[in-house]
Amino acid sequence: PPPSDVLQRGLSPTSHLDGGGSTAPMESAPQLGTPPCSPPSKPPAVRDDFQFILCEGCQQESPSLKLLTCLHTFCLDCLSENKPIRQCPVCRTAIPQASGIPDMDNLLFTNLQARLNTYKKISDSGGLSCSRCRREVAVVWCPECEEFLCSKCFEDHQWFFKKRSHEARRVEDLRAESAHRFLEDTKKSCNLFCSSPGHANQGHISSIYCNKCEKALCCSCALLDSQHAPFCDILSETQRRQVELGTMSQELKQKRSGFEATYAALQDEAARLEQAQREMRELIRQRVEQLVRLIRQEEEELLGLVEAQQEQGQRDLARELQHVEGVLRRMEAGERLVEKMSLYATEQEVMDMQPFIRDSLKELQWLQPPVAGDRAQPKNFAECRARLQAL
Repeated sequence: PPPSDVLQRGLSPTSHLDGGGSTAPMESAPQLGTPPCSPPSKPPAVRDDFQFILCEGCQQESPSLKLLTCLHTFCLDCLSENKPIRQCPVCRTAIPQASGIPDMDNLLFTNLQARLNTYKKISDSGGLSCSRCRREVAVVWCPECEEFLCSKCFEDHQWFFKKRSHEARRVEDLRAESAHRFLEDTKKSCNLFCSSPGHANQGHISSIYCNKCEKALCCSCALLDSQHAPFCDILSETQRRQVELGTMSQELKQKRSGFEATYAALQDEAARLEQAQREMRELIRQRVEQLVRLIRQEEEELLGLVEAQQEQGQRDLARELQHVEGVLRRMEAGERLVEKMSLYATEQEVMDMQPFIRDSLKELQWLQPPVAGDRAQPKNFAECRARLQAL
């Protein structure tokens, strides 16, 4: 039957005539004529679930997200405001680039923003327009072409791409899905182009990975250039990199308990120091008030001595607290990024970002929490007590 009749009956066109009059297989289409069993429910708001893809400074979407070595993510605007400081605004880790702008783009979060915006169009709009004719209401979405299509344009699409596997889906079905399910389903395998000079621009698709030069290659380069060896397929390499990141993340989780214990001990020590300071101030005031005017000058000297004794200890504790807090924030950012890479990253994103993330996680693995015994103990106010006894 004609394609229009097929679509109205909810069937998929299965063949077409080639030049010799014989039939050739054609990719199956979604059943456009079959209504859903029940009206789709409105998906819940997705903003709170995907706060992690926003800039950690301004909490806004941005097409220019940068990944710092501490694994926090900021947009170019926030980093430009932070240039004189050249530190991460969250954990205060130094930014090694002289410009204050990191080189690594957070491709995962940027691409997730684009895919989420597509989902919002599907869930928020009552009538999406066809991306091609701009006139009719879209009934399907092709994730490969990233286009919304009406029935007529969908027929043309299926005929034109009959040799490929573009699995278009009904807009109504997508509207009933959650954002999480939509992102998981659209985590498609993208084409990796050969890394040889000139091949990427010519569209040479790569499915081979050279372990020696750590690059993706096309079949021609792999066969003709004897310098490339040994080989593995791209899927195996991306899976290996995901596993490597997952293993490092698990090891950091185990080490994190040590930093958390140190952080808690530092907080307790700071509280004890503050309590000791309050108690000593009260004791000084009680003793000095007994002497009234005759020893007012002595009172001021004793208070100043207490402050001087505690000032250095407070500064040291503040620095250690700040350092440990920064390490904990970096670990949290690393765990979160590895988790989102595992859930949503494409092969291209893994290939581009994994070495950078791995180096950052290795740096964290070398860190050790400060040993409590190495810190200077707070003063016991012996000098103050001696002077009070003398008074």
